[in-house]
Amino acid sequence: MKFGMTFAEYLQHGEQEGFLNNCSHVEYKRLKKVLKSCRICRAESHGEGEDDSGGGGGEGASELCQCESKAAQCPACDQLFFAEIAKEASEISGCFSSRARQLRHLHLPSGLQRYMRHVRCCFVDDQNTLVQEGRMLIDYITMNAIAMRKILKKYDKIHSSVNGRNFKTTLRAKHIELLQSPWLTELGAFCINSNNSDIGKSGEFIQQFSCDFSGAEPLMTLTLSNSVNLEYSLTCAVCLDTLFNPYALGCGHLFCKGCACSSASVFLFEGPKAAPKGAKCPVCRAVGVYANSVHLAELDLLLKNSCRDYWKERMQSERMEMVKQSKIYWESQTKFAIGYGH
Repeated sequence: MKFGMTFAEYLQHGEQEGFLNNCSHVEYKRLKKVLKSCRICRAESHGEGEDDSGGGGGEGASELCQCESKAAQCPACDQLFFAEIAKEASEISGCFSSRARQLRHLHLPSGLQRYMRHVRCCFVDDQNTLVQEGRMLIDYITMNAIAMRKILKKYDKIHSSVNGRNFKTTLRAKHIELLQSPWLTELGAFCINSNNSDIGKSGEFIQQFSCDFSGAEPLMTLTLSNSVNLEYSLTCAVCLDTLFNPYALGCGHLFCKGCACSSASVFLFEGPKAAPKGAKCPVCRAVGVYANSVHLAELDLLLKNSCRDYWKERMQSERMEMVKQSKIYWESQTKFAIGYGH
């Protein structure tokens, strides 16, 4: 079955139909029609379009495409495609992040809500509902990412260009590349924590999330049904060790909380969000990414359960560092209050 038919069935049938009502998605069919008209227009410019146009195709093509015979770029397609795909990617990424955040909040509540959840679990077991929601979210982001990659690949094939491939770099720079979202890593940790690493039942493309801590570098792997493995490193880029108390910055890069705070020159007890506006990501040097930093609680729980001795050692070390920094902070505040610093 072609991907277009599979994607159409995914949007219209099954348990995902109600789930997708309030979610954005890639307009795969419409964008593919634009590319088809573009191909007809380019063929006509080479004198080959009479048979391919099927009579009425040329008129629709002239409205959508203005390709030149020797041009590698198509002004109409470029304007429509890349602006439209960037908008769709932004909406899909925002929807996915919002739903994943809500799911994580329901699974790992804090304060009074944690107590209320414990009381609720005495009467209603909603764990399976949460797991099913997580599965559908992973299907959602993966199906749309595949649709986006296929349509960009088709663009390059028709226009004999690399604009579609280069556009992926633009999406990554805007932090809306779908399969690089830190919330996908968080959902993978959620599935493993729920003892449901095999999540192939909910979708054709998703088969398995797994973690490997035995190698030189800890990895989380998402295996697709076409035997493609997407690997996500669980190594902090600052301390070069396994993540501890992980935080994702707005750019998507993951760091230990202590490493993120140290890089931004803020105290550990203040947290990454206290970083100044001009603080840069240690990896990509993007500015202003600390304000949108997120604590990956599910991933932290996974690391705690998988690397108990390492996690305890890092916890003790971080507590000692926090006490040390707190002492320095309050000493400086006391000196300032009594005017000693002047």
